[in-house]
Amino acid sequence: MDFGKSDDPRVQAQLERLSALSVPQGRLGLETITALMERLGNPHRKLPPVFHVAGTNGKGSVCAFLRAMLEADGKRVHVTTSPHLVRYNERIRIAGRLIDDGPLADLLKEVLDAGEDLAPSFFEVTIAAAFLAFSRTPADACVVEVGLGGRFDATNVLEPGALAACGIAALGLDHERFLLAPEEGVPKEPMARIAFEKAGIAKKGVPLVTMDYGPVSNREIVAASDRAGAPLKMMHHAWDFRDGPTLAYQDAGGRLNLPVPRLPGRHQFANAALAVAMLRNQGKVTITTEALAEGIVTTRWPARMQILSKGPLIGERTVWLDGGHNPNAGAAIAEAIEGPLHLILGMLDNKNPRALLDPFGDRVRTLQVVPVPDHDCHPASAFGEAAVARKDLENALLNVPPDGSPILIAGSLYLAGEALRLNDEIPD
Repeated sequence: MDFGKSDDPRVQAQLERLSALSVPQGRLGLETITALMERLGNPHRKLPPVFHVAGTNGKGSVCAFLRAMLEADGKRVHVTTSPHLVRYNERIRIAGRLIDDGPLADLLKEVLDAGEDLAPSFFEVTIAAAFLAFSRTPADACVVEVGLGGRFDATNVLEPGALAACGIAALGLDHERFLLAPEEGVPKEPMARIAFEKAGIAKKGVPLVTMDYGPVSNREIVAASDRAGAPLKMMHHAWDFRDGPTLAYQDAGGRLNLPVPRLPGRHQFANAALAVAMLRNQGKVTITTEALAEGIVTTRWPARMQILSKGPLIGERTVWLDGGHNPNAGAAIAEAIEGPLHLILGMLDNKNPRALLDPFGDRVRTLQVVPVPDHDCHPASAFGEAAVARKDLENALLNVPPDGSPILIAGSLYLAGEALRLNDEIPD
């Protein structure tokens, strides 16, 4: 777990308290976050309309599209996403700006003091702090990214009255230790179980906007929406899109020819379309077609198929950065980058070491493996005989042959954060 570090001693004191929290092993449920909310005055009931986004891959991108589209319409938007890349502050954006150090220190202290005897988790404290901050500053909308799963995620303390729409991005296998843990009365097939967990965010009367995941997962999505009483807005039924020279979007309200997303990768067409569908299939926040279009081309989302700027880490070379670490992410990255490349990987030891390698086939010219700072990670031997161990990113980059092929740094968002820090590209 990356608890974060801060140059501000007030924030660092609270981050050290956060890092001392025990990770709840086997504790499932929303009882702790609900009790914490109660002690703080139930701030989750005092929020502007919330767009709640779950998914395995792409949920962060969907949140970024939602924020950009809403802000293009002149809206003030609160956002909470995870994990952070360089600074803990990235997890809480208030009315368009990352939270400042002073208010963050005060906020974390207030939440930690209130829940000291509840033994909350790192993420429960973070979400409580975000919702408390959001409840105290006027805004027009909130964008909330699910941390892990959905059904038992701390963000799922949100109630129907606060929600404008719920959305589910692409599904895939990830966090199997948690999301596939044995439990009575849940689906046994892995992808059905993943869909079941993600669809746990469905709420009575709140539109549930989803992609099309195939028959196995779709059955669980439909069942979850029926149980919750959530109007289901599934792709190919309530809305659809086509990628090409434009993003051609269609729903009951008509057809839109929207611009191509600026974020690289064909998968971003689907993420942008899902954000459009969430905004057009709810009735609490108005938005113009012009704002949808502008948001699609102004969206920024660091460490997701990002081409790094020239800087102290990479010099003048072309270096791609992505935090993806599962097979679906690997396939999307491999599709976005054409031709041969040099790969620098760092991956946590609870991830599949072949997830990013296999989609590239024989296109990897050199493979170097680096540690993920402050985390347990796979050694070079886990990636095959061609992998070479390097002590850090700087050393790996020095050993890339100067043949003009692009370089990809990937495998972990924590490694991506280190690359951004070393290259002086701190997310704002």
